[in-house]
Amino acid sequence: MTNATVDFQLNWEPNGFQAPYFLARDRGFYEDEGLDVRFVEGHGSPFAAEQAAKGRAEFALAGASAVLSIQSRGLDPLAVAAVTGKTPAAIYTFRDEFGEPLTDPDQLRGCTVAPSATKTRILTAQLLEDEGISDKVDLLGVDDHTHHRVQHKLLDGRVDAAVGVVTNGYELEAEHDRQADELPIGDHLGVYGMMLVTSPEFASEEPETVRSFLRATARGWAAATTDPDAAIDVLVERNATLERNRPVEQRKFETAATDLQFTDRTREQGWGLHDGERWQTLGQTLTETDLLEGEIDPDAVWTNEFIDTEDDEIIGNYAERVGEPTETEAEPRT
Repeated sequence: MTNATVDFQLNWEPNGFQAPYFLARDRGFYEDEGLDVRFVEGHGSPFAAEQAAKGRAEFALAGASAVLSIQSRGLDPLAVAAVTGKTPAAIYTFRDEFGEPLTDPDQLRGCTVAPSATKTRILTAQLLEDEGISDKVDLLGVDDHTHHRVQHKLLDGRVDAAVGVVTNGYELEAEHDRQADELPIGDHLGVYGMMLVTSPEFASEEPETVRSFLRATARGWAAATTDPDAAIDVLVERNATLERNRPVEQRKFETAATDLQFTDRTREQGWGLHDGERWQTLGQTLTETDLLEGEIDPDAVWTNEFIDTEDDEIIGNYAERVGEPTETEAEPRT
């Protein structure tokens, strides 16, 4: 059995999206693998991916686009598990402002849309291009204060819709008592969401530690997916200030668990496996922007080497064990 102390660099402060990791630690899944996992609060996905790539943390939680962005800077991050198969980016609006439920990208014709960050703007631009309506939508730019300005613009009607992540609309709905709708971009673009990241050096030197970390984390995701209340209980114990926003934090996790984590590969072969095509699609999308600082190789930033789909029943039969909906039931919402 592995016996090691490792740092796990989170992308942000504890929140509902991170509930499975806290549950895994609380239930002793990491300890069962001989791991003492120290959680480190973060400052965004690029920072987390950089920490792992530079060996300052053994593992990190980071978005796939951040992994490629860090690679373009000349670093060498290695994604060892695809945690969520879909990007969490979403377009959201108020029903009374938009005039009808937002269910299809084509409804954005003639609208002004305000993104909250560069990466979500890039994904929105790609979505609009794929739908053939990029010249029919006024997609605004971003700046350092965009997130709060975007929400104010939506609240006072200066824009028709905003771009953030899933549950942003729900948060505003709960706060302002106005019905909101969300259009998940991941239902339309085949690109990845969150990754577990390390460095090639650590993976080469400590392969069993990587496998142990992934096995325990998969158990945390399975336990949280089947018992979301318990996962949020542990999260709130870690950060009591989240209690007042408990419904929002639970909505974040449940959305990640039901809408974001599954791809056909997950359903058919198990938890955490990468699909090179999704990486290539994301790489092509980012290459056409000014987000990257240099060349990227999407095939070099991921590996399935450390995921035991045959020897670990939870990983190999993940969808069946957590009671994931059938493929028909899991079709993108319309």
